[in-house]
Amino acid sequence: MSGTANDRRAELAVNLARVEERIARACVTAGREPKDVTLVVVTKTYPADDVRLLAELGVRQVAENRDQEAASKAAACSDLSLSWHFVGQLQTNKARSVVRYADFVHSVDRARLVTALSSAAEREGRRIGCLVQVALDRESGAAGQRGGVGPDGVGRLADAIAAAPGLWPAGVMTVAPLSGPYAGRPDAAFERLWEISTRLRADHPAANMVSAGMSADLEEAVAAGATHVRIGSAVLGVRPGLR
Repeated sequence: MSGTANDRRAELAVNLARVEERIARACVTAGREPKDVTLVVVTKTYPADDVRLLAELGVRQVAENRDQEAASKAAACSDLSLSWHFVGQLQTNKARSVVRYADFVHSVDRARLVTALSSAAEREGRRIGCLVQVALDRESGAAGQRGGVGPDGVGRLADAIAAAPGLWPAGVMTVAPLSGPYAGRPDAAFERLWEISTRLRADHPAANMVSAGMSADLEEAVAAGATHVRIGSAVLGVRPGLR
């Protein structure tokens, strides 16, 4: 390994340890076990070499938000034992590509996407875990600024996933809203997501993933019951172009 690669590995190791410590502290505060919270490292804009270094450091769950980048990166790292999560907004015409590498899609927000993913998964002989993306800024019928389905549509969409060949309802996901009643209140937003998850699990017991929290608000997510936190910049650094 070159000196530059060694330096990068050391940087990632330090950042990863800090994030794992943050998760551990948040779990202690919330009375939870750290093993019950899974770190998903979002590697968007960073090269496959970084994914390899993260794998050396013990990371097994990685996420991407754009298919073109994700597909090539997953192919370059196909020899590693990784679970790939797709977390970005997904067009139906990208479903066939995504199901070839993704084990979980966190951004399922409409019936047409369920149909596209199901058809693609069957064609590829795969079974994909689908999380319903919940748009909390659409509470009470308001117009949302991000992708996702309003809280009142979660059950119907999960039912559609459960009925779709090649798919299974894995849980719910949200991003802290920028508008609406939860704007600037990630703790309240994630608590609302937990309520939605609890209701969903009454009908779909296996849908136990609660994907919430990023670099800035992972503590609030853990306190509210998140099972998976999606962390990018706190592990990999500020994305290129944002420095």
